[in-house]
Amino acid sequence: MTLAPETTDLKVRLRLAEDWFTICDLSALLPGRGVAALLPDGRQAAVFADRTGRLYAIDNRDPFTGAAVLSRGLTGTHGDRPFVASPLLKQRFDLESGACLDDETVRVTAYEVRAA
Repeated sequence: MTLAPETTDLKVRLRLAEDWFTICDLSALLPGRGVAALLPDGRQAAVFADRTGRLYAIDNRDPFTGAAVLSRGLTGTHGDRPFVASPLLKQRFDLESGACLDDETVRVTAYEVRAA
């Protein structure tokens, strides 16, 4: 049996070093839409859920512009790889690895994420 996210107490959590950091309620994530989360060290993470319920988290800072905007990007797939396209210059970042699909020399941090 699958429970709808709005009927659970599940929290979205990121692994930071050896600990898990709580970001938000799972029900706050809408498929295909990102949320920005402020991390304890002052950085931001962009957190996403896809239509199957799989969670992803990458650094929110666009390395091409320095702006914290990746959480507002458009999501999609390239082959079978989920990505987010920056809303500014449209570079695509793999949501699993953080690699830029348009420039192999650039990447953002990808975080381990779970709902628990």
